[in-house]
Amino acid sequence: MGSAAVVLALILALLPNVKPVLAIRIFMQSEECLSYDVKYIGDTLLVSFVVVKYESSWQKDQQVVDLVVKGPSGEQIIDFRDRVSEKFEFVSHEKGLHRFCFFNKSPYYETIDFEVQENHFTVYDEHAKDEHFNPLLEQISKLESAIHNIHFEQHWLIVENERQRIVTQAMSKRAVHKAFFESAALIGACILQVYLLRRLFNRKLRMSRV
Repeated sequence: MGSAAVVLALILALLPNVKPVLAIRIFMQSEECLSYDVKYIGDTLLVSFVVVKYESSWQKDQQVVDLVVKGPSGEQIIDFRDRVSEKFEFVSHEKGLHRFCFFNKSPYYETIDFEVQENHFTVYDEHAKDEHFNPLLEQISKLESAIHNIHFEQHWLIVENERQRIVTQAMSKRAVHKAFFESAALIGACILQVYLLRRLFNRKLRMSRV
């Protein structure tokens, strides 16, 4: 019973250290910057963004954005150009506010789904001397990280599927509208042709009577 109680206490001690996840949906036109406060040096940040949709459904090409990531000292960490979506990770070399700036170079508003997750491994000095609990702490820490990574991947896949659904719907609408206009143009051409033939026929008929 004593060992089970200690194990339970260790698991409960780890639960408060679950790092919060920044997940937000941005509606932007030209530029938008977000900040994430990293508490510990050496933490791994998992980052993803997806351009879910954009204002103009008539635009054939997918809208893209630029992303610049800067550290607390203002140094540039990552620079992505012309991306519809991206998923990446990096290790923080200093704690503090990290800035994520999106740039939209098109004249249309865009909706971007953005998520940041911080993975931190806590070392408990009070249990470091016990060789029986060190492997357990390591396994629990790995399990926690794996659960976070699964959630991160699920969020990415859900948003990607949403983007694909919106793109498919927009393409279907464009195809329907294109077919409608082509049909209207064909009907108009037929009507014009009939009108010109009748006019030509009436003109020849009048000339034959004369």
